[in-house]
Amino acid sequence: MESTFNDRWAEHSAWSCEFCFLLRLFSQWLKENALLDAAVEARISRLEHRVRTEKVMVAFVAEFSRGKSEMINAIFFADYGRRIMPASAGRTTMCPTEIGYESDLGACLRLLPIQTRLQPASLFDWRSQADAWVVSELDVNDAEQLARTMERVTDTIQVSTELAQALGFWHEQSPQTNPPLDADGLVQVPKWRHALVNISHPLLQQGLVILDTPGLNAIGAEPELTVSLIAQAHAVVFILGADTGVTHSDLAIWQHHLVTEPDLGPSPMVVLNKIDMLWDELSTTGQTESQLGRQKADVARALGMAEHQVLAVSAQKALIAKISNNEDLLAKSGIEELEAALAQGMLGQRYKLLRANVNDALTSLQLDIDRAIHIRKCDLAEQLAELSGMQGKSRAVLAQMRRRIAIEQQEFELGRSKFVAIKAVQDKLFQQIVLALDERALRQEMGLLDTALTQRGLKLGVKKVFGETFDRLRQRLRSVQSIVEEIQSMHEATFAQINIEFGFALRPIAPPSLESHLTDLNLAELNHTKYLGFRNALRLAQTEFAQRLVGALDARLRRLCYGVLSDLDIWRKTQLGALDEQVGLRRANFVQRLETMEKVQQVAGGIDQRLSQLTERQLGVDALARKVAEQTACLIATNEDALKLDAWEYA
Repeated sequence: MESTFNDRWAEHSAWSCEFCFLLRLFSQWLKENALLDAAVEARISRLEHRVRTEKVMVAFVAEFSRGKSEMINAIFFADYGRRIMPASAGRTTMCPTEIGYESDLGACLRLLPIQTRLQPASLFDWRSQADAWVVSELDVNDAEQLARTMERVTDTIQVSTELAQALGFWHEQSPQTNPPLDADGLVQVPKWRHALVNISHPLLQQGLVILDTPGLNAIGAEPELTVSLIAQAHAVVFILGADTGVTHSDLAIWQHHLVTEPDLGPSPMVVLNKIDMLWDELSTTGQTESQLGRQKADVARALGMAEHQVLAVSAQKALIAKISNNEDLLAKSGIEELEAALAQGMLGQRYKLLRANVNDALTSLQLDIDRAIHIRKCDLAEQLAELSGMQGKSRAVLAQMRRRIAIEQQEFELGRSKFVAIKAVQDKLFQQIVLALDERALRQEMGLLDTALTQRGLKLGVKKVFGETFDRLRQRLRSVQSIVEEIQSMHEATFAQINIEFGFALRPIAPPSLESHLTDLNLAELNHTKYLGFRNALRLAQTEFAQRLVGALDARLRRLCYGVLSDLDIWRKTQLGALDEQVGLRRANFVQRLETMEKVQQVAGGIDQRLSQLTERQLGVDALARKVAEQTACLIATNEDALKLDAWEYA
């Protein structure tokens, strides 16, 4: 039997725990041996944080009543022995629901009232406003209480058509998509805008985030779902009904919200659910399989994909089979094939990429440490050469040498102004990067876009405004890249000069590439441009929707800019850390040389004793270098072993 999604996730969790444990031991060893400078410590801390907190989101997307919640129950929550997500007849998830785990929160369900859509703040901003959410505690040990509380995501309220329109659920120009009116002329809409579930489920504790999205109307009314959450999910499962095939609204979700450009996001998995509705006692197995084959072929043709890419599942039968330990029914349900595809395909690729990045980080870390060890070696070699030259010298000559060292020390201290100047120039240049990417710069860009989108009537020129906005944002990143190259050129020139003047061994560190951030920016543009077509012209005419669209973009760009600044700040600190380290070692070197001269002058045979001490220290540094190589090799081997797991090979 194929290993399940849960099995593969457990393998990854075991790797991350082992890797972080070894990394902490390595960090402690570096500290004990005075090799943990600020730059190295920052690299280790960031690497451990990334491995330990890396989140992977699996988004389930479908129109209403396609069985999303039941599929989530079957894959993730069958161990509870009952449904956890509401999936019974008449109980449909009405608001987007994120299920994850944060250790600093108790088990709870947080619900954001739908009325927050009337305000321009994005979902990203609302997350930090705790008072805005309605909170219900969850008891993870009581399946009945857990399921009962989770039913709140199905809550609805009755509102006027005017309010429904402002909230994005009523469109005068397209009445065929509007919900029905009740006897009082009111419209039923979701009570909640967004739900966040925090529970200590084993998979969620290991970094899994599950996104359950409602139907087309809710997706279209909440742009942040598609331009941020779904767009940045690591796996997207698009669910269709085997009884309905591809309906008009299914096709709209696919075409407007899920289809991605090559290399700009994951290709959605397509699942034909409820195949048990095709199981007919009056039909033979061959007839049923033939009917299912025709449905898969029709779906593949409608969505423009290969037939083998469409999986067929019965989430309901899978849940029943897992609860009742019915292996035959489980195999017939097709859920194992879906779990294997999630584990070996999309998530496997994601973790291969993560671990490849970890290898790159380990290589950079080892270079930083090797550089520090090289400096120590050069320092000891210089002292050994100087002491060897003292053998046989008179006291007067030794006194003269001591005075020369003291003069060198004074000259070095006077020359430290050059180091301060280097830092000042770099800080000034880096401040230009901060100004290009800080919130004030983004607010200016978003203000121009908001003005264009919130003008009255149809936004006929909005695509042009969007294009110009993203062109300016790309130009900002390119200008940042130019500043980075200027800083790097400055380091190359000044480090070369300092190496000659002071005998340092400074080597400029290559700056991080911004290409991945440019790719993210291009993907954000693609996701947002989908909203600017004729189909959304009526929505864009509504000020509230336009503001939500701008807010979603603003939130995503803030995260992007933070990532750029974070990468460049680590690089900047590493460069300056290398300079500070060599300055500190040189100052310590002067102190040690002067102390050695005093001892040599005072004690007969002091030179031989000191030479022996320095030689012993030199051997110790060589041993340190070997130990660093061994420990980093161990970390890389741990990572490589995980990469070689057949379970993660992409099918």
